[in-house]
Amino acid sequence: MKRSLISQGAEAIITKNGNKIIKDRIKKSYRLPILDEKLRKQRTKKEAKLLEKASKLIPTPKLIKISEYKLELEFIKGKKLSEHLDNLKNANQICIQIGKNIAKLHDNNIIHGDLTTSNMIYAKNGSKNNKINIVNRNMSIEGINKYTNTENKNINQCNQIALVDNNKFKVYFIDFGLGFESNRIEDKAVDLHLIKQALEAKHFRYFESFFSNVLKGYKTSKNSSIVLQRLDKVESRGRYKAQF
Repeated sequence: MKRSLISQGAEAIITKNGNKIIKDRIKKSYRLPILDEKLRKQRTKKEAKLLEKASKLIPTPKLIKISEYKLELEFIKGKKLSEHLDNLKNANQICIQIGKNIAKLHDNNIIHGDLTTSNMIYAKNGSKNNKINIVNRNMSIEGINKYTNTENKNINQCNQIALVDNNKFKVYFIDFGLGFESNRIEDKAVDLHLIKQALEAKHFRYFESFFSNVLKGYKTSKNSSIVLQRLDKVESRGRYKAQF
């Protein structure tokens, strides 16, 4: 089956092949070959492990296979929020769900690192890849272990995962390529600052309402109050720099 190009960024080429998305990290000619290989392998492994952890918390594409520089992911049939959020009747409810998703990640010390509506897909429940079911993840776990040389002691617990969602829709988070694990309040505040900036830039007509609802959802986080306090400090630093 012929692949179709989805996007090409600085770090990777994204293509679609049937019901799979292939993310292939690009070789960098300006780096020493041995360093380039090491970095691409490390970043691929890191993203795969982060995606596996996140998939137990919020809707994400299923990781099908991992190789040295490549991830094969489930194709999510839905609407990219960067293109459709402004026109969806339930946009405010979607923003609340975005906030809840971020809260779940942050409560488990996952920082997405690139929170924009371009990295979120809206899908109604009931479609083929959004039914509440048990997903077998043997292949992805084995792939991660192969390239990390580690044993997964909880593999039996991870083989079957149910994503239960009582809403009429799901908001999938994609592209964890810039993500990392951290318990620092500063990192969580910066993550929130990113989604705020993205909403203001891309959805400026409804920015205040959208971000207000993101915060409403985020307040389900156990640490929301201190993260939001730090967010104010992060933004005040930005305003101070802008004066000079």
